[in-house]
Amino acid sequence: MSAYRIGIVGLGKIAQDQHVPVIAADPDFDLVAVASQRAMRAPGVSRAFTDWRDLLADPDVDAVAICTPPGVRHQIASAALDAGKHVLLEKPPAATLSELVDLERRAAEAGRVVFTTWHSQYNRGVEEARLRLAGQRLRALQVTWKEDVRRWHPGQAWIWEAGGFGVFDPGINALSIVTRIAPEPIFVRSATLETPENAQAPIAATLELAAGRAGERLGAVFDWRQTGPQTWDIDIETEAGAKLALRHGGSRLEVDGTVVVDEPAHEYEGIYRRFAELLRDGSSQVDAAPLRLVADAFMVARRTATERFDP
Repeated sequence: MSAYRIGIVGLGKIAQDQHVPVIAADPDFDLVAVASQRAMRAPGVSRAFTDWRDLLADPDVDAVAICTPPGVRHQIASAALDAGKHVLLEKPPAATLSELVDLERRAAEAGRVVFTTWHSQYNRGVEEARLRLAGQRLRALQVTWKEDVRRWHPGQAWIWEAGGFGVFDPGINALSIVTRIAPEPIFVRSATLETPENAQAPIAATLELAAGRAGERLGAVFDWRQTGPQTWDIDIETEAGAKLALRHGGSRLEVDGTVVVDEPAHEYEGIYRRFAELLRDGSSQVDAAPLRLVADAFMVARRTATERFDP
């Protein structure tokens, strides 16, 4: 079978660091076009557009990976589906839940595939944790997700605007792991969001989570101000007494103090492997659970102002 001809809309850091090289190494895909407002190009790709509409009009493009900020993804993805293209959405897949529901409907009506990618779910430690937690009940869960925004989002102003997600841009990765591995539904009971005085989106967040039973201790702490080593950890204890720890974003899993998975992350390789499967099957995969938890956090949050932050 010939490779799927794919285009990328949005050539920011994640597209350059992950999508472009992973597609180049995947025999199921051929990167044939890119679109970037800044007129950026990808190695070996001759068709480079400044307007994404021109990319969608290209008859040689079968599918598009949309790697723009979330605020414009619904518009671009809708147009892509109307143009007969299959759609892969970087995380978060849309700015709102309503937009995501609409994209799923549009894909079904168009007979095209839409795929919401939650890259952290594709670490092997995450899948192993899911299997080990199946049928269990959670007694405790603590997410600690702290990183340096200047390192991962240099000069990006959109993340501080309304709809830019702020610290939930990385925090949603942790929540995507939680919703993947938890053996029962998880809810947001309360939240505190710290927002710089010159921003609309939070720089830090603390969530009280719940599975709906007395005595549970479930929570998450996100912070974008950590310099030096970065922290992407999830610690879990079941009612049966088992203790699991996911480290380094899910690439390392410890069970009762013993390392059972420790390997380099191959998240985007997993994403494109799954996308190829969906394209062959002609089926969509839309997972709204991580986005729903973020939306719930904003709905119930107590907001506090913190000092000005200049990226």
